[in-house]
Amino acid sequence: MALSPENALFNKYEVGKLLGCGAFAKVYHARDVATGRSVAIKVINKSRLNNNAVLVNNIKREISIMSRLRHPNIVKLYEVLATKRKIFFVLEFVKGGELFAKVAKGRFSEDLARKYFQQLISAVSYCHSRGVYHRDLKPENLLLDENGDLKVSDFGLSALGDHVRSDGLLHTLCGTPAYVAPEILAKRGYDGAKVDVWSCGIVLFVLTAGYLPFNDPNLMNMYKKIYKGEFRCPKWMSPDLKRFFSRLLDTNPESRISIEEMKLDPWFRKGYSEVKSESIGLVKEEERKLQNLNAFDIISFSRGLDLTGLFDGKFVASEDVNRLTAEEQPERIMEKVEEVVKAESGGLQLRKTKECGMELEGQNGDFVVSLDVYRLTDRLVVVEVKRKAGDATAFAGLWNDKIRPVIQRRPETSN
Repeated sequence: MALSPENALFNKYEVGKLLGCGAFAKVYHARDVATGRSVAIKVINKSRLNNNAVLVNNIKREISIMSRLRHPNIVKLYEVLATKRKIFFVLEFVKGGELFAKVAKGRFSEDLARKYFQQLISAVSYCHSRGVYHRDLKPENLLLDENGDLKVSDFGLSALGDHVRSDGLLHTLCGTPAYVAPEILAKRGYDGAKVDVWSCGIVLFVLTAGYLPFNDPNLMNMYKKIYKGEFRCPKWMSPDLKRFFSRLLDTNPESRISIEEMKLDPWFRKGYSEVKSESIGLVKEEERKLQNLNAFDIISFSRGLDLTGLFDGKFVASEDVNRLTAEEQPERIMEKVEEVVKAESGGLQLRKTKECGMELEGQNGDFVVSLDVYRLTDRLVVVEVKRKAGDATAFAGLWNDKIRPVIQRRPETSN
């Protein structure tokens, strides 16, 4: 049965108990008022970011990456919403909590560790095939669902293929100290896929041994151990697993085992089956382009993460871009603009450029503006007007006096 939408976030999500709290975000359990489905909502208070460019870029990156990933072992990002002060990630609710909490109670059997490791590698392989490198894989970022299956989360430090420099390597220093690969410490650039494999190896060691392979109270001493590859497998590990670790935690990235090579390894292969292609959803490019705004776009729309400009809409001819929000379907917005243009005299021309976009040209080409409609939520859209050529002063009056009032007029509701 659907829940009451009263006091629900965006009239859509009933927010419940606090699940976790970090330096810049809080995560709450919530329910979709329409379906009753449980979700997790990550709330970022923009005032805590203090216009920190690194943190803002991390948020943009996480949204951009998670919006393109659909795999049964990766936490789904359903949508991103925003107000003037906060950004809301609406995520798949993973009931079982962190893998870290489970392994903290004691090491796993090789069979159970292998199951989780196989699921981790399936997700990481999928990410790599789409040019995404996580760079912060650790048990705290691995969740378990109600079926005991693993889900990779937290892509805030991930890199994309287009972050690679001309030498074919990534150069940003990042990750958690105990899980960082030796080539990152060398500061000469690194292969994102190879460092993810190293971190996966550390995760597997923790699961099967119950402790970290490289550890020292002194951070520099720990880094020296990592750089030299100084670790020992406990005596209870099987010979096949010990040999597997010698390839996973190879300090030379060139000879370190690849994911494809892993799938041929005797220890890894036991009980392994590839994830069926039909269980991997594809985020179609046209779906992403069909004007569903995520917070990446919202952030880009306004300096300093201030969304005030999205709720104004008065056309200022001296500015190149103006926006407003409206509670209407994109197709209906387009129809309303067309109706206004048809009623106008004076040689105004209208050309559709895409499903929810058009160009308006004044008489004798004295101005050309584009008008695009983007979906913000199920109920809200953003209308963006952009000057492309000429003097938009002539268009300002038409927009402010005729088009904007029609767009912002609330749609009639049937009783």
